[in-house]
Amino acid sequence: MHKEGSIVVVGAGVFGLSTALELKRRGYGDITVLDRHLPPVPDGSSVDISRIVRPDYADEFYARMGVEALEVWQKEYPAFFHRSGLLCAQSGREFGNAYLKEARENLERIGCKATLWSYTGEEATERYPGIHGDLSQTSGYCNLDAGWADAAGSIKHLASLCEIADIKFLTGERGTVTELISADAAGRQTITGVRTADGEATAANTVILATGAWTPHLIGAGNRFLSTGQPVGYLKLAPEEAAEMQGGPVMINLSTGWFAFPPTDDHTLKMARHGYGFETTHTLDSTRYSAPSVASQCEYLPADAEQALRDGLALFLPKFRDRPFSKAKLCWYTDTPKGDFIVDYHPEYTNLFIATGGSGHAFKFLPILGSYVADNFEGTASEEQRKKWAWTESAEPIMPGDGSRGGPARRVLTKEEQAKLF
Repeated sequence: MHKEGSIVVVGAGVFGLSTALELKRRGYGDITVLDRHLPPVPDGSSVDISRIVRPDYADEFYARMGVEALEVWQKEYPAFFHRSGLLCAQSGREFGNAYLKEARENLERIGCKATLWSYTGEEATERYPGIHGDLSQTSGYCNLDAGWADAAGSIKHLASLCEIADIKFLTGERGTVTELISADAAGRQTITGVRTADGEATAANTVILATGAWTPHLIGAGNRFLSTGQPVGYLKLAPEEAAEMQGGPVMINLSTGWFAFPPTDDHTLKMARHGYGFETTHTLDSTRYSAPSVASQCEYLPADAEQALRDGLALFLPKFRDRPFSKAKLCWYTDTPKGDFIVDYHPEYTNLFIATGGSGHAFKFLPILGSYVADNFEGTASEEQRKKWAWTESAEPIMPGDGSRGGPARRVLTKEEQAKLF
């Protein structure tokens, strides 16, 4: 497209904001971002108090991206990045988790200079006494150069860079997209704009959908991506309890998917599960799909999800396992069959570009993601990247992802559970 043409970016998360900013820097003049809220969007998967930043991937492509992103976090986003280390654990004293083994080998293969410390059993709690559980029957390694980012803070900063670059924002009903407006053009559809909740239309030469887990409300997914809810819980610690965990790492158990962050400055301990998640049930034109509600949703966890978080506490931080959560919710992933992003032009339209499929691991790439997406947008990306992030003609079922997940199989929330959520 001509750089003078209008671009509407739907979604003000990590995909949408990073792409809008990079395209503006490449000379595209007329860019507008639409979302229900100003960023950081309260229920978006790109926000919250923390997200893991790691280069540890069993897929070498993402490992290389992770190494690059880690460097840029420290150079350009130092106020938001915490180099706490990442403790990667598995059940059993014999280190055999396939994903972790391949991740470690990849870091060595690509020449990553990260400091990796292997452990067996009690060595983890001896080094990090704030982790006071019994890890005697676990093993793994700690990447001492990984850590976590203040997600909401960094998204807010990214949004401010977009505003400085003269990228326009529409929010509220004016930014809540309810429909893609299209017209026939030689056997394919052309998007002429988007309709919003106030009934108005915003015209565009190109539309970029960066709507994450909300994408199925606007286009069919097939088996290419699936929106799943992942449990997240928060505990308030006493100052002395938080002090005991000072200097500790992000911790993740690859065998169960449970992970937790060091306490924040206000003594909040956050934990979650990187698992297969929960589906909801929506119907559009007789097609059933899973997605979060466009309206706000309640802070609710199914009973089995809360129990999974407490089981993780029982292993790593047992003195907190029965403490009431100060907040609990489902965080929404956009899962793909192998955990690859979908960054490509939609084949049924002449001017619809998709940037989604974060699969619970896109946020860490915030400082560099826009450049990669813009390369696909302009057709200059490497063949490896274009194939990996393509909108495929068909797709396999969404299971088991990239091998990093843990815990029970995905399930559909019951009607009663969905009533409590929505």
